[in-house]
Amino acid sequence: MPTLKLDAIDRKILAALQRNARLTNVELADEVGLSPSPCLRRVKILEEAGVISGYHASLSRTELGLGLTIFVGVRVERHHDTAPDALSDAIRDVPEIIACHLVSGEADFLLQVVVTDLAAYEKLLLGILLKLPGVADIRSNFAIRALKETAPLPLGHLPS
Repeated sequence: MPTLKLDAIDRKILAALQRNARLTNVELADEVGLSPSPCLRRVKILEEAGVISGYHASLSRTELGLGLTIFVGVRVERHHDTAPDALSDAIRDVPEIIACHLVSGEADFLLQVVVTDLAAYEKLLLGILLKLPGVADIRSNFAIRALKETAPLPLGHLPS
């Protein structure tokens, strides 16, 4: 649970900003039923508490020529040494890897990779991914179609 007590107005603010982070403070205040000054104060408190961690533009991968998404399962060689740390450090330097999760199961890490096409992925796989420190095995799963991409976080679990 968040350390900051969030009330119904805070939840409305968060939901509205997830839908459209470009709302002006006046528009946001109107949407959540506050006057602009208290609304701005609440947003600042949510930012300072780390509940709002940033504002981002959602870009079209297709329009930018990044039409291929691959989910890559990476297994590391050894779990008892620094291989996972070296791997995670190296992953941060690869711009085509847009998300990385430490997971349990068959893989140790699950990467989300975006590239222009299959030839670009082959180049990335052979030139970078297979050479990452400590990699024992890589399994690639190609996305056919996105049914749901980045969605707003569910806020229904927060206490009223």
